[in-house]
Amino acid sequence: MAKNKTEYGIAMRNFQAFPDLPDAQQLIEYGVRMEELGFESVWVWDHILLGVDPHFPIIDALSLLTAVAARTEKIKLGTGILVLPLRNPLVLAKQLSSMDQISKGRLVLGMASGWYKREFDAVGIDFHKRGKIMDQNLEILQRLWTEDMVSGEFPPHNMRESVMFPKPYQKPRPPILIGGYVDAVLKRAALRGDGWLTYFYTPEGFSEDWAKIRSFAEEGGKDPDTLQSTNQLPIIVGERDKVEADMLEWLNTEWDFASWSKSTPDSAIIGTVDECVEQLKEHLDTGIDRIIFVPYRYQDDQVELIANEILPKLRAA
Repeated sequence: MAKNKTEYGIAMRNFQAFPDLPDAQQLIEYGVRMEELGFESVWVWDHILLGVDPHFPIIDALSLLTAVAARTEKIKLGTGILVLPLRNPLVLAKQLSSMDQISKGRLVLGMASGWYKREFDAVGIDFHKRGKIMDQNLEILQRLWTEDMVSGEFPPHNMRESVMFPKPYQKPRPPILIGGYVDAVLKRAALRGDGWLTYFYTPEGFSEDWAKIRSFAEEGGKDPDTLQSTNQLPIIVGERDKVEADMLEWLNTEWDFASWSKSTPDSAIIGTVDECVEQLKEHLDTGIDRIIFVPYRYQDDQVELIANEILPKLRAA
């Protein structure tokens, strides 16, 4: 049965294929416009280095969200996803807590362990230990945000009577959605976070892995109904025979689909307004909590069609 309170966010194009470069001021204005159009949330991608030939210049996710926070009042600000092992967890805890204060509690954190070894090598983080680092960093973040004082050995972090204030605006802390595909990650989403954020999944693929997450939660003594689910979906609105080839070309040149995941170009929402709505209703029937739209090449006309024609029909469904 479809939920009545599915939320709808939209992705921001903070990375592009060289020689094109992301424009910081345009991106901030985009965030402001997404609030005006009524999207529940706006989401940024996170990398430090991405690609070689071509490479993909990217504006820092957290800097951009902070700027958008200062120009908006209601729209939630999401990382989709933040590569947690690449960040110093104490510095990150301070930064995210401050961002949540600046935005008055609008931060939503998608986090994952990462996949791009060259990026880890350049930063100086052991790629093969990223799962362990991920879990340790999650513990450090959550304890600093919820405890008055934290002491403990978290190699290489020796925390002796560590006090971090102010705490996040949200209590007890901002929601953390875990991104990833394999069973170990799905279990982490169930037990270590507040839910799951996935990427380009069909309704069938989502339902299969969401059932695993709920099962992992139950086995771990956690109420699965407390977990949140979010799926990022590419979309192009237009007559299918005229737009499908363009969408597939974009997906296969600028996006990655891990062979070990259910992430697939087949997840693309393609067609007229009514056809897109019917395809999206299949996602609503899974009980999804949030859909993040990734509009075709982030074109203004596509964004306007989603906001003005598709969202009203979905909200009335």
